[in-house]
Amino acid sequence: MVAPFRLDSLGPPTPPREAAFGADRTPRSPRRRRRRRRLLVAGLIGALVLSLVVLAASRLRAAYPVASVTAAMAATVPVPSAPVALPWASAGQSAIAVPSVGVDVTSGPEQSVPIASLTKMMTAYVILRDHPLGPDQDGPSITMTQADVSDFDNDTVEDQANAQVTLGEVLTERQLLEGLLVHSANNFADTLARWDAGAIPSFVAKMNSTAMQLGMDHTHYADPSGFDQASQSTAGDLLKVAAPDMGNPTFAAIVRQTSVTLPVAGTISTYTPLLGFQGVIGVKSGFTTAAGGCDVVAVVRDVHGTPALVLGAVTGQTGPNVLAKAGFIALNLANHAATSIGTTQVIHAGQVVARARVAGHSVPAAAASTIDVLSWPGVTAQQVFVVGRSVRAGTTGGTPIGSVLVTLGSQHVVTRVLLQRHLPKPTMLQRLF
Repeated sequence: MVAPFRLDSLGPPTPPREAAFGADRTPRSPRRRRRRRRLLVAGLIGALVLSLVVLAASRLRAAYPVASVTAAMAATVPVPSAPVALPWASAGQSAIAVPSVGVDVTSGPEQSVPIASLTKMMTAYVILRDHPLGPDQDGPSITMTQADVSDFDNDTVEDQANAQVTLGEVLTERQLLEGLLVHSANNFADTLARWDAGAIPSFVAKMNSTAMQLGMDHTHYADPSGFDQASQSTAGDLLKVAAPDMGNPTFAAIVRQTSVTLPVAGTISTYTPLLGFQGVIGVKSGFTTAAGGCDVVAVVRDVHGTPALVLGAVTGQTGPNVLAKAGFIALNLANHAATSIGTTQVIHAGQVVARARVAGHSVPAAAASTIDVLSWPGVTAQQVFVVGRSVRAGTTGGTPIGSVLVTLGSQHVVTRVLLQRHLPKPTMLQRLF
């Protein structure tokens, strides 16, 4: 039997399903939602495309990339070694030096010996370093004191080389250097030492400190004149101060003089025996009983069309006329050394010495001119490539991109370095990516 239908058995009536509402309680249709999604995606794509266009335009407007430039050559160029026979002194010590090729050679193992007035090369070096003088300058005026007069009197009694002074006499720095180097005046060495350092021991300390700086490992000074036999050095060490001395135009001009004229001493002559003979232009001689005859000679010789300073040093000569003997041995050494100087081509024009790399390409760069230097058997020339201004892709061939500096001794020679061909421009894809 079917139960009778009861209206209350159905419970409360079910409300109708609510429509979807948006934030504003407006009903949303599926079509509207899809349209909004499409607009959002299109906006994102448009923004991305615009960004890419801006980026591409920026990269296309940007300057071409800078090339990396590197050396393509060895750092050194050795000169073949060969024996060099030189007419060394049969007694004492001897040495030669050629500053332009950075060579100094000694007669054999050396030991320190008294060097007499060759000491004054260091005295003058320190004075001119502390009180530089131009070639045409006289320098400060220095008034002679009682200590200076006493020095002259004492040197006269001891038969030392000297130049007369009087109390109150005024001499310039240059005049004192002339008396020191030309006439080898011991009293002028003391005067200059007191003027520079206040006291002779303080000046001697400067001399020894300077000797260490110049690499004069076998040298010790006890006084500024060399009269003290404890002032000792070697032939090789002496050339380490003679070379920079001769590189000073004022020093070089003074030691070329055969005589000088001073207010009280009058005209006094050089003791350097061969000055002016066979092109001798200095530098200093010296003699004491302990030191024997000593001389340092400087000549300039034309070598392969280039003037070269050559120095010869001799110490410890004995016998009659020891200064002339030492001078002739030193000159003979210098002349023979000059004949041993050669020439070496370090760089030839057109030689590739660097490379410029950019955008996947490598372009050679070459020396614009040949570099020849004076040389000596067994020495080594140094060469370095120096990058110049920055160059970019697209730079034309023949553009300078740097230089090569060659150094050997005191020689420093430079040539430009040029691109051999154009640096290629980057492709469109390379510029974009």
